[in-house]
Amino acid sequence: SRDAVGEITFDVVRLAEQGSLSVDAGRWLFVAFAIAFAVKVPLFPVHTWLPDAHTQAPTAGSVILAGVLLKMGTYGLLRFGVYLFPEASVWARPMLYTLAVIGIIYGAIAATMQKDLKRLVAYSSVAHLGFIVLGTFALTDQSVSGGVMQMVNHGVSTGALFLLVGMIYERRHTRQIVELRGLQQVAPVFAGFFMIVMLSSIGLPGLNGFVGEFLILIGSFDTARWWVIIGTVGVVLAALYLLWAYQRVFHGEPDEANRGFAELRLREGLLLSAFVAIIIFTGVYPKPMLSRIEPSVKALIEHVEARTDYRQPVQGLAGE
Repeated sequence: SRDAVGEITFDVVRLAEQGSLSVDAGRWLFVAFAIAFAVKVPLFPVHTWLPDAHTQAPTAGSVILAGVLLKMGTYGLLRFGVYLFPEASVWARPMLYTLAVIGIIYGAIAATMQKDLKRLVAYSSVAHLGFIVLGTFALTDQSVSGGVMQMVNHGVSTGALFLLVGMIYERRHTRQIVELRGLQQVAPVFAGFFMIVMLSSIGLPGLNGFVGEFLILIGSFDTARWWVIIGTVGVVLAALYLLWAYQRVFHGEPDEANRGFAELRLREGLLLSAFVAIIIFTGVYPKPMLSRIEPSVKALIEHVEARTDYRQPVQGLAGE
């Protein structure tokens, strides 16, 4: 694009400040960017590649995909979609809310039906990323801060879940839930780590997942009330499919094949301890992370308000 003096530039800040696009051009460009980033998120209905990608990828690939690569989609929607095209972002919010909430519910239901433990975790990502998109386009300080925080939290929790599933596969050479039973009896430390990480993914208070989801839901309530109410069902469903999976894999009497399941090795325990430390610290004391997120979020919301008729109904984070 050319800036105000006719110079061709790709400087995002200069392009955003210029704001010389017509409404129609801005909306068409936003749709193009949104479709591209929606595939990367992935957002329903362009999510179908993710479960297969996770299933075929090695453990390290799944951790990188969940922890880093998927966040390029949500970051792109925030950095390029909302920042470059604020008017179009406000205009498109109802459609994006709807797709996000469908993704939340669909991802949770699909996860409940999975027989492969890794595919279950993959579908849980579809649901979690739906929450992030919902918070991003609710455009309040709370919701966007929660969305950015949940990008980090999802990477930590889901990355750790993929590591744990990879360790199960290394020991048992299967990820089929029906073939795994009673692992808690033979590997109690492993089961304990899995429980903590799983609860963080559910959003248990005191763990990192709760903070981001809570900010998203409470921050989005005034601007996307009915979508939030429907999306909250996804939180309940997350508890259902993850706790049910844990019960089937770790409870009960281990059969002959599972009695030889090895406990965590020292290297594995140290690696998982780092994840658990982040999960607990962020859940108990989120202020350091939020204090780094808030200034950028406030600047973004002010940028949107200055260029549109939109005004957020809730100002600032709770307790400010």
